[in-house]
Amino acid sequence: MLSFEWDPDKEKHNIEKHNGISFRIAVKVFSDNKRIEKYDSQHSTFDEERWNVIGMVDDILLVVYTEVDENRVRIISARPAEKEEIDEYFNNYDTR
Repeated sequence: MLSFEWDPDKEKHNIEKHNGISFRIAVKVFSDNKRIEKYDSQHSTFDEERWNVIGMVDDILLVVYTEVDENRVRIISARPAEKEEIDEYFNNYDTR
């Protein structure tokens, strides 16, 4: 089972910057069976794997930036999806 963690100060900043989206809400993206998980090679390092997750939470499509290791997911940021991410999510939705 995955465990989730985050920096409370980063969460507070995220809430202020991204329309009230808390990391407690953002973790729900992992309950979306149609979510898209993309490896973020640009921000990953040898010691740290970063993943971007696009998924639906309470009728809002979110993009959640994470760091993953073993059974732990650290939430880095979360925001509403932009047009290209919305298009990506709904493109081939029924085949996922």
